[in-house]
Amino acid sequence: MSAEPARDTVPGSPGAAPGVRPLPWFDADAGPVVRPYAMTRGRTGGAVSLRLDLIAVVVPEPAADDPDRDATLSPEHVEIVELCCAVPQSIAELAAGLDLPVGVVRVLVADLVEEELVQVTRPVPPAELPDVNLLREVINGLRAL
Repeated sequence: MSAEPARDTVPGSPGAAPGVRPLPWFDADAGPVVRPYAMTRGRTGGAVSLRLDLIAVVVPEPAADDPDRDATLSPEHVEIVELCCAVPQSIAELAAGLDLPVGVVRVLVADLVEEELVQVTRPVPPAELPDVNLLREVINGLRAL
C-alpha cells in the first residue's frame, strides 16, 4: 500500500498527511453557493396556479408589513417582499435584482402569493386591448363636438 494523498486534499492542510491540504470546493470570491433547487425545495412551480409572466408586477399586501413575518420566511422571500415594498417590481426586475433565475423567482413569488404577502397584477393581453381604429374614431368624434 502506498501513502498517496486523498483526492480532495492538497499538500499542507491540517489533519492531512504531511504536505497535504483540502482543495477549496468553490471560489472564495463567489461566496457561499446555494443551488436554485435548494431555494425552491426542488419545486418547479408554486402551489398557487398562477401564470407569472416576465412583466407581471408584484405588489406587496398590507400583511407584508408585519415584523414577525421574517421568522417564517426564507431570506430570498424576505428580499422579494422588501424590494416590492420599496417599489412594485416585475418578475424580470426581481430576477435581475436578486441575481436569481427567473424560474426560481416565479416559485418564490407563488409562495408569497399563497401566504397572502404579495399580489400579482398581470398585464392585459393584446387580444383584450381596445382596437386602435376604434380609439381614433372616438377621438375624432370628440374633436368634432
